[in-house]
Amino acid sequence: MPGGRLTHEDRRQIAIWLTEGLGYAEIARRLGRPTSTISREVARNSARGGYLADRAQQAAGQRARRRSPVQAAEPPADGRPAESVRAFVDQFATLLVGTGLARMPARVFVCLLTSDSGGLTSAELVGRLQVSPASVSKAIGSLEAITLVRRAQDSGRRERYVIDDDVWLQAFKADTGAHAKVAAVARHGIEIFGAGTPAGTRLGQMAQFFTWISEQMNDSGLTDAVVRDALTVLAALVYTARPLTVDELATALDWPVQRTADALDALSRRPILSDPLILEQVERGAFAVTPRPDRLSSAQQDALIGSSRSTRGTRK
Repeated sequence: MPGGRLTHEDRRQIAIWLTEGLGYAEIARRLGRPTSTISREVARNSARGGYLADRAQQAAGQRARRRSPVQAAEPPADGRPAESVRAFVDQFATLLVGTGLARMPARVFVCLLTSDSGGLTSAELVGRLQVSPASVSKAIGSLEAITLVRRAQDSGRRERYVIDDDVWLQAFKADTGAHAKVAAVARHGIEIFGAGTPAGTRLGQMAQFFTWISEQMNDSGLTDAVVRDALTVLAALVYTARPLTVDELATALDWPVQRTADALDALSRRPILSDPLILEQVERGAFAVTPRPDRLSSAQQDALIGSSRSTRGTRK
């Protein structure tokens, strides 16, 4: 904390920022410390290999033991040994880092996740993780941005950081929009580069994957009955092999017009239902289906066309 002793995490950050070429004043600003604290820390703990965080932490611990031969044990976290809790937090956080979460947000998240109340104040997080308030604040900001944490006030009007019971569902749904946008941009890329090009093929695979992810994650509200109707309409358009209007489809299927329109709407909103075909609205409001351009490469299309011509020639 500002004015207190530097933590191991502080020293790790100092080492990283020194390597990146940051000056003492900027490092001090980021840690919320006086510049003199940083300059003394680096001067005291630099050697031939430069400033090393682990060595600096070890030296600080030795100095602290010389000043206080007998130290009180750290208070337990939620009644559990603090050292065991911290070791688990670090272990779990390391796994989350492998999924793309930055280390400090991962440590803060696991600390909140394993607290009995599911929520802690900034001061409590600082104490448990032995990091600076600035580090906690930045980590909380990152976690809020991906809806893993929210702010609340306790009875004493203190701000607490909380993990809701449905946090995974919230995070799951939060990604849906992003996945759909990635799929849309990838499909646009196919139009630019061409479906038969290597780039178009890769973009097609990407669009297909992210569309599938988005559809699986999105709570579309479609019932099983609507999905079945959508597949029936799709089969009808494939069977006739020509465009049909809503009224023509409704008459042929002996359905109400609204039921037919709902089925077509489902196919439009959820392209994955018609995969490997695409529903298109053509002339006079009629609908037709065509193969997805990203399913076959140009070489495959040419080979299939050649095979079809060869078969027709043999029949003659």
